[in-house]
Amino acid sequence: MLKRSFVGRQEPAVALLYSPESLAEAAAAARSAEADGADGIAVEISNLPLEERSVDGFRGLMKAVCLPFMFIDYRKDKFCGADDDARQPYLLKAAEAGADVIDVIGDLYAPAPRELTMDPAAVKRQKALIRKIHARGAHVLISSHMPQEALKAEEVLDHLLVQRDRGADILKIVVKCDSDEEFAESVRTMLLLRRELDKPFIYLAGGRFGRAVRYLGPKLGVAVEFAVHDYDARGVYPQPTIRSFRQVLDNFHWDAENSL
Repeated sequence: MLKRSFVGRQEPAVALLYSPESLAEAAAAARSAEADGADGIAVEISNLPLEERSVDGFRGLMKAVCLPFMFIDYRKDKFCGADDDARQPYLLKAAEAGADVIDVIGDLYAPAPRELTMDPAAVKRQKALIRKIHARGAHVLISSHMPQEALKAEEVLDHLLVQRDRGADILKIVVKCDSDEEFAESVRTMLLLRRELDKPFIYLAGGRFGRAVRYLGPKLGVAVEFAVHDYDARGVYPQPTIRSFRQVLDNFHWDAENSL
């Protein structure tokens, strides 16, 4: 069977974003997402017990559905906290188990403004980690989050080009979009990225227009959008549900490439 991937798709992907507290919970959520019409699963492993973060455990999880998996572990990890060195071995295990994508934060090993370090030693270590992930057969997403800061289109492009040059296969940034002017700039940004980038990109926004940016993104070049199965008390993100995303994408008969 052809292996599914977040990379090299003809259509944008809608992925479940989930922070399970066990692999069993993750598998159940993945099955629900598949039934909703998700194209992939993005698992934040920050709440998983350390004993469940094994190659066999991750491999078993990925057998739950016929969808590609992305693994994420930011500095809010319940057990490893903000210790960058402590978290990466678990992501490498996920890559070894067959993950399609591993998320590497842009300021890994040297926290920096806009989550993109320029520290030479940290950049060297990032590139070494990316080589290890690639050697295990996984793609690399480099991500930067600044949901309280609005950036101009050219600033976003420059930011993502730095990510690309470090070896990323997918480029990701999250910015603020809280005013009419920032929303207009977000649209201009996505159109610029679609024209100028030779890698898949993820452009997301927080703030008053965050949900609108997410719905429009796939039609303006965004490669992956994140969604939820259902809302619960833990939800703090502006993601739509997978079902809502699917209804919009399946009935929005327009995109920037074919505008007639």
